[in-house]
Amino acid sequence: MAYTDIDDPSAYFQTTLYTGNASAGHAITNSGNSDLAPNWVWIKSRDDTSTHRIYDTVRGVQKPLKSDFANAEGTDNNGVTAFGSDGFTLGNEAQSNGNTLKFVSWNWKAGTSFTNDASATSIGSLDSTGSVNTDAGFSIISFAGASAVSTVAHGLGVAPKMMIFKNRSDADHWGVYHQSLGSNAAVYLNLTGAVDGTLWNNTAPTTSVFTVQNNSAVNGSGNNIIAYCFAEKQGYSKFSSYVGNGNVSGVYLHLGFSASFIMFKRTDSTGAWVMKDNKRDAYNVATKYLYANANDAESTSYNVDFTANGVKLRGSDAQFNASGGTFIYMAFAENPFVTSTGVPATAR
Repeated sequence: MAYTDIDDPSAYFQTTLYTGNASAGHAITNSGNSDLAPNWVWIKSRDDTSTHRIYDTVRGVQKPLKSDFANAEGTDNNGVTAFGSDGFTLGNEAQSNGNTLKFVSWNWKAGTSFTNDASATSIGSLDSTGSVNTDAGFSIISFAGASAVSTVAHGLGVAPKMMIFKNRSDADHWGVYHQSLGSNAAVYLNLTGAVDGTLWNNTAPTTSVFTVQNNSAVNGSGNNIIAYCFAEKQGYSKFSSYVGNGNVSGVYLHLGFSASFIMFKRTDSTGAWVMKDNKRDAYNVATKYLYANANDAESTSYNVDFTANGVKLRGSDAQFNASGGTFIYMAFAENPFVTSTGVPATAR
């Protein structure tokens, strides 16, 4: 068995830092080992309380969603104005291109056009379209909600381990499925609450479809819904859970890769969605964080070390390492621990 499915994670995910200039036509270039034409771009100002801005190629440019709000999809002529072969282009909108402000963008590649006519294929009960990358285990799926429990094709060919849903048409919370919570529980990306009721009709996703209840967050009748679906790929992505130990020398998360990005969420109690990456902190200990559920500027806490094969927690804060607390996370690689040809990664 190969050590990893993906030798160069930068072909599928990159964290990119830039400084805003308030000018239309500002081109942001991903600068990893490989060019990355992003299909999902998530932007946050590090310096002020601008909202998160989320764009994707399925919904199209100039249509932001905000992970820190329940708002419906907006229209913004000056946000992301184009997706390119190695990045994206910005207008002069202040929350993604404010003059002299520092920004971080997280960029994922899907890329293959996807269409499923449920009546023709007998896969799922609702039609779906989108963009799929089976190599990286990532799909962006758009569908119209119904007034009953429904199944929707996700295009991955394996069961997703994590899915993030947003009702584009209505102000409703971001529903999140995570395999560690099971199919009878959900959490919300824009909220800090513990595990809430199910949105999935107590049905785990299969290799072909996911199931959504008659709930406006994930299946509002006649509403346009977007779903970001992730399958786990050895050496590239991990969607798992851990129990905190409450110690300054915290839990070690074995990922099988050196992480580029990780996001934590406490699920047995209140806890923010803590976002860390290895670009805003070039060296260990990594201290800088942002909250996915809040528009706060970047601050320092939730200390971690990014190691050659995982992440070591370096703090006892209740929101990421409470003694006995339960946590979920999603993580993406900078480098696999060992490549498919046996070359090991090195610690930074």
